Amino acid sequence: MSSLSSPTSSDPLFSPFSLAGVRLRNRLMVSAHEPNYAEDGLPNERYIRYHEERAKGGVALTMTAGSAVVSRDSPAAFGNLHLYRDEIVAPLQELGERCHALGAAVMIQITHLGRRTRWDQGDWLPVVSASSVRERAHRAAPKALETWDLERIVQDYCAAGERVKAAGFDGIELIAYGHLLDSFWSPDVNDRDDEHDRSAENRLRFTRTLLSALRTTLGTTFPIGIRMSLDEQTQQGFDAKTGFAIAKALCAPESEPRCDFLNVIRGRIDTDAALSHVIPSSGMRASPHIDFVGKVKQAFPEVPILHAARIATIADARYAIREGKVDIVGMTRAHLAEPHIARLAQIEREDEIRPCVGASYCIDRLYLGQDALCIHNAASGREQHMPHDEDLRKNKSANKRKVVVVGAGPAGLEATRVCLEKGLPVTLFEAADNAGGQIRLLAQGRRSEFKAIVAWRLAQIERMAGEIHYNAFLEHEEIAAMEADIVVIATGGSPQKPPLDYGEELAEIGWDILAGAKARARHVTLYDDNGAQAGVQLAELLADEGCRVHYVTPERTFAPDMGGLTHAGAARVFAEHEITTTINARLVGVARHDNRLRVELGSDYAPNKRQFLETDRLFVEHATQANDALYHALCPLSSNGGAVDQGALLEGEPQTLRRNEDGRFQLFRIGDAVAARNIHAAVYDALRLCKDF
Repeated sequence: MSSLSSPTSSDPLFSPFSLAGVRLRNRLMVSAHEPNYAEDGLPNERYIRYHEERAKGGVALTMTAGSAVVSRDSPAAFGNLHLYRDEIVAPLQELGERCHALGAAVMIQITHLGRRTRWDQGDWLPVVSASSVRERAHRAAPKALETWDLERIVQDYCAAGERVKAAGFDGIELIAYGHLLDSFWSPDVNDRDDEHDRSAENRLRFTRTLLSALRTTLGTTFPIGIRMSLDEQTQQGFDAKTGFAIAKALCAPESEPRCDFLNVIRGRIDTDAALSHVIPSSGMRASPHIDFVGKVKQAFPEVPILHAARIATIADARYAIREGKVDIVGMTRAHLAEPHIARLAQIEREDEIRPCVGASYCIDRLYLGQDALCIHNAASGREQHMPHDEDLRKNKSANKRKVVVVGAGPAGLEATRVCLEKGLPVTLFEAADNAGGQIRLLAQGRRSEFKAIVAWRLAQIERMAGEIHYNAFLEHEEIAAMEADIVVIATGGSPQKPPLDYGEELAEIGWDILAGAKARARHVTLYDDNGAQAGVQLAELLADEGCRVHYVTPERTFAPDMGGLTHAGAARVFAEHEITTTINARLVGVARHDNRLRVELGSDYAPNKRQFLETDRLFVEHATQANDALYHALCPLSSNGGAVDQGALLEGEPQTLRRNEDGRFQLFRIGDAVAARNIHAAVYDALRLCKDF
């Protein structure tokens, strides 16, 4: 067996392990993923610092890229690294050396994306695959690979492998789920009739040829693993029996050539619905594939088995290792939320680990062409400029200025927590009888895990003996009398209605439903021109109650601000509850009609056309208006008049603006008290402002 016992730790998570000769200090890894931080396909300082922070946090293995592309006709679909370029070696070497210095091993996942990209990116070369079968997610019609294509792609893989080895990395991981390699394996993708057809004998021919060439190029001792699906879980794809046979052919000790480790996936990724089961979000089962992976481990006891799929807690990771389900456990999104999981667990401070709540904000942003960010850790991916918690503690404020925070939503809680970490005396006031603000409304039904965003901050504030006063509806005179040095207004926003030609009084805000009230109506219409999560959440809760819901939006799809994985979960609920949807329709007005409501809809595209609906109740979602009365009342009393030096804010410098010599305190507002945005914006506002107090 490849595992090693640990003489110093009884915790199975922290026993060392030898992965193809590479010594890992524990059993935790960050699996390959692409955060879209690179510049022009090369890892920059931001990219390096991101992986370096996880190495600092104690992870054993960081698997970079997701995936680095080896050929020019595999254009980056997710900000992928360009491993076909020689100039990538130097920054990869820098990344590797800095992570090695902190005790972490570093590998890289490499690929040809095949049909999982688009032809109208990069160099506008044709997308290629085993056959001309279009992938539904990217919709590109691929060219069936010719012999000369196969030969050059093998050469590209080998050249890429040489660059990785020259950079001093510890190994490479091939990827075969939804990319080029497994397009030969899957019966509904491979319709060839040559020596690379989908028969058991031929489907692995290209993979074996590639693996043999890599071994010749990189040597027999350089670690090469593979991340692959062993069960596509579709009638059109291959089942577990075929997947196990492929894994045996590629990874069993008697196979030649063979892969040194097997990173197990279950499912497919060619649609958002399928991808959501491979990478589950909130409301879905945690660690959904771990028992399946355990069967793989039983079948291949001599092969190191790796796995990552929503293993979000130390307890789940520890169980997977202790029960022999897996040798190395990936906690990738969890490490985006908390880079220091291993370190905190080892020093028995697990309660300080910021939880991953499965919001999929990180991945959803990638599918919108943006960089990966955690919904409630604004420092992740911003390590160059934003401090993680340990950095805050190391840089206590020399001047113990008194801080008053008003509002205990995500912005106010984060502001309070950051100030406490910096050693500042803080008092938090909240008008309601509990904390959380709008998160409490969103954390209903299948999104109940969002409550952890609030609970974790409350626990940290309690740990640092922070002072919170509830049911405190303060006037500006009371705050002025507190003799604070800094006042932070985080009073959030109030719901508002969209402008209507008539009947505004008949349109209802849905916050009472979000808070737990029942609609008690047979048919309801929901008009959502906000396009974020709140409207979809409201539709789901109404449907759960048994209402027939008609969702109307002026957008070209429902909730356009939701990314692919969050959309997939919502779409599943919409389908199950038979929620009807009307797009490209704008609410004009509403009137009473025969004990019901008559809703008038117009169109931006046909201004003279009208559509009428009858419904029992009409709910509207139109975002929030800032609760800023208290802020504006305090502005004349403050030294800065509420003004923010944006240059200093962006450069990470303290706020020193002085616009009123008679002002007694600095005044700032954050989160939705400024303008309606989202949870991440709220915590980011708080962190980048308060870190410099």
